[in-house]
Amino acid sequence: MTEATRIGVVGAGAIAQLAHLPVLSKMRGVEVVALCDNDRHKARALADRFGVRDVVNDIEDMLELDDLAAVVVATPNHLHEPHVLSALAAKVDVLCERPLALSARGVERILAAAQRYERKVVVGNNHRFRTDVQALERFMSGGELGKVTGIRAGAYHFKGLGGWRLRRPESGGGAFFHNGAPLLDLALWISDATEVERVSASMERGRGSSAVEESMHVSLTCASGMVIVIDVVDTYIGQEERWWFEILATRGSGRLAPLRVVKELNGRATDVSPSGAAGRESAFLQSYRAELAHFVAVIHGTAPYEPPADQVRLHRVLEAIYKSAEEGKEIHL
Repeated sequence: MTEATRIGVVGAGAIAQLAHLPVLSKMRGVEVVALCDNDRHKARALADRFGVRDVVNDIEDMLELDDLAAVVVATPNHLHEPHVLSALAAKVDVLCERPLALSARGVERILAAAQRYERKVVVGNNHRFRTDVQALERFMSGGELGKVTGIRAGAYHFKGLGGWRLRRPESGGGAFFHNGAPLLDLALWISDATEVERVSASMERGRGSSAVEESMHVSLTCASGMVIVIDVVDTYIGQEERWWFEILATRGSGRLAPLRVVKELNGRATDVSPSGAAGRESAFLQSYRAELAHFVAVIHGTAPYEPPADQVRLHRVLEAIYKSAEEGKEIHL
């Protein structure tokens, strides 16, 4: 009988409670052996709920467990880099929630450590694993919609974030860092974008020197001429929250939530949306199931693995976006 893959979860916050622990605890061939959090009482309650035996309040204690294959890092943003580096030094593979680090330099340090210790690092960009995104990506990679000319995306959320997420040194940013960066990552990935050349951004920031932005509007121009526009708000006052993502191309268009693909056929716009791209399960939970299954396959070497070097580019663009917003001018990369 094959032994279960032993995984530890670092961080007992919302994403661990809603995604990582529910999915991993039911995954065949996986055993969640420990939960790490500085709130030991909360961690113990969660561990009991999901059948996790050990609870620790220091990642170093977790890394000393026998036959630990991997850890899932789901701590506050500023702790991602040190926690990932600790795991890599202990010769353990890592799935880290986004962002991998708070800066491009931090991502480079992680990539160097992973190479030095011969370990694998996977970033929790769960949007890439959504069934509807995978379906849209197949249209894009096959060139069926022609050349991508633009991407329009955004997220409007009611006010609700608190704690460390509102302190820039700990979070790295506000509305755009939490909700815009995943859209930017998706845009660059699904379009196989050429280098971003120009960045223009504006933002509204809360009060205080360490406050994060409450909204941001971003326009990026790529070397190919493609323009990406992303609009995010974390203090939206409206009837319902909104999330959108649309690709514009020379022979068609595609959008998400719900998935719609339109292609020009014989001079007419024709709906060619694939059926079955959306199931009964929420896109959120489905994406995490697929992401974690992929991570376990990467651990075992049954799924292809590429170091997340693309996250260096992502963070360089993020840094240019914030520079543009703070200085009030277009930034050339």
